[in-house]
Amino acid sequence: MAENSSIEWTNHTLNPWVGCAKVSPACDHCYAEGWAKRAGTPELWQGQRRRTSAANWRLPLKWDRAAQAAGKRARVFCASLADVFDNHPAITDGWRQDLGALIRATPNLDWLLLSKRIGNTGRYLPLMFPDGVPETVWLGATVCNQAEAVRDIPKLLAAPVGVRFLSAEPLLSSLDLREWLARIDLLIVGGESGGQARPMHPDWVRGLRDQCATSGTGFFFKQWGEWIEHNAVSFPVKRMPKPRWILWDGRLHEPGRKIQRDDHAELMCRVGKVAAGRLLDGVEYNGEVMT
Repeated sequence: MAENSSIEWTNHTLNPWVGCAKVSPACDHCYAEGWAKRAGTPELWQGQRRRTSAANWRLPLKWDRAAQAAGKRARVFCASLADVFDNHPAITDGWRQDLGALIRATPNLDWLLLSKRIGNTGRYLPLMFPDGVPETVWLGATVCNQAEAVRDIPKLLAAPVGVRFLSAEPLLSSLDLREWLARIDLLIVGGESGGQARPMHPDWVRGLRDQCATSGTGFFFKQWGEWIEHNAVSFPVKRMPKPRWILWDGRLHEPGRKIQRDDHAELMCRVGKVAAGRLLDGVEYNGEVMT
């Protein structure tokens, strides 16, 4: 699906501003913080926010024209290096109003606004869209564990939008979403990548796939991340990565330790994001409604 984005579930990515702060266990190994440090702007994760260029803001107008000419809607993820509903004082009302106007001006694009601060939408959505949120807005919340799901999904469901989605990436525990999934249009699931990536228990993912099948919610499996099941390593390697046990609570143990099957233990290998891929039990899930 990606065209001008490396993110599998979108066509384009727009960052109207950059900079953020950690507010969730999902943020512990934030890739955007690493980006800021590599770019020589660590201050963007130390209290500052910065609006991006006018040329960057004009890109969605180009994408909108292309989508109209192709007769096919395109998706825009906003924002990968920030949070649209961040309440930092450097993000002015004018910035938010400009973003709302841009979304209104691009009717051939579906805008995916994903936030770890979903509780702020009641304050900022009316500011961005005083005449009501357009149907082209998809509102999403990140939920990496059950506590976040219980806290934030009701806030997402209360928002006045037509399309709602959840991102369980990185997925850090099992999730029981059955109470809410019937009112969620799409669930995105993924493991963590990067040097400090935590593994994801395979049955956490299978459980969410099955819950989506029951509720009819679209299920998008984005990636395994750095780790994959030992028995799923099918590529030729000179030296098989050393497997480790993952328990139901996400803890890792060396393979020599005796692990009871009651612990739901599975052997995992760290092979890297590319090699691990995004197949779940041999199937690629791309957000289709699970009926």
